[in-house]
Amino acid sequence: MGKSKRRKLQERKEHNEKSNNGRSKFNVRDGPSRPKHQQSKSQQHAKPGTDKKTTPSTQKQQQHQEPIIPFDALDRILIIGDGDLSFSRSLVDTHGCAALLATTYDTEAELLEKYPQAQENKDAIEAEEQRVLHGVDATKLSQKEVKKQAGGWERVLFNFPHVGGKSTDVNRQVRYNQEMLVSFFKAIKPLLAPHGTVIVTLFEGEPYTLWNIRDLARHSGLEVQRSFRFQADAYPGYSHARTLGNIEGGGGWKGEERLSRSYVFQHKGAGDVVQKQQAKTNKRKKTEESDDEDSDED
Repeated sequence: MGKSKRRKLQERKEHNEKSNNGRSKFNVRDGPSRPKHQQSKSQQHAKPGTDKKTTPSTQKQQQHQEPIIPFDALDRILIIGDGDLSFSRSLVDTHGCAALLATTYDTEAELLEKYPQAQENKDAIEAEEQRVLHGVDATKLSQKEVKKQAGGWERVLFNFPHVGGKSTDVNRQVRYNQEMLVSFFKAIKPLLAPHGTVIVTLFEGEPYTLWNIRDLARHSGLEVQRSFRFQADAYPGYSHARTLGNIEGGGGWKGEERLSRSYVFQHKGAGDVVQKQQAKTNKRKKTEESDDEDSDED
């Protein structure tokens, strides 16, 4: 990391601390990977892996909830399969993320053919000294820029994964997408920091509920931390990009307006490990404070 990059990170950190106590202007809520004393009461008593069902009567209430932002600006963030790079750009421009690698499945040429607007988004990301990498297969993650991140990735975000129109048969589509997600979970697990999380966002309802994403993650060596409603308006400038490319004329279907849910996964037992580490830290602090008091009396 060059001198200018280090200075830029420090400036971002100082700016965030002065304006929002080190947080994004949106509601960044601590998950169970944080020490328990830093969590809200509702999170301390929440049962992992349990989600409330969305019904028409609750949808209106959800519209007024503050969005949950599952990362901090200084986290080491890996974005998987960002269609036109508008999501990554929002993380940089709006949320001030300063250690981000955005990836696309398409090569650069394919990306610009499908999403001409991607060039502007890429330029904006790189103007803030963040990285963009093309031709990244989520089931392999073989590029050294992805595999060699020091300390591992703290937050990995994969929005609306889909294999595309491989089949018109629903059961086959479900199976293809399940196979893709299992391969992704197995590929990302060794690249994840010990306290890191993987956040996968899917549309609500069928056929996406048929994928059984929680079970896929468990069988891949991860555990469910929580889930929450994804709110696209928390990411200004973001637009959902179809796997097949832009709709001609720009009208019609808008994925960012559909109800969606983000699922947060972590290493098995990660929450217990963090709590044990915090308990040791607290014990050491108490011992040091006690020693200080004894020395004062002397």
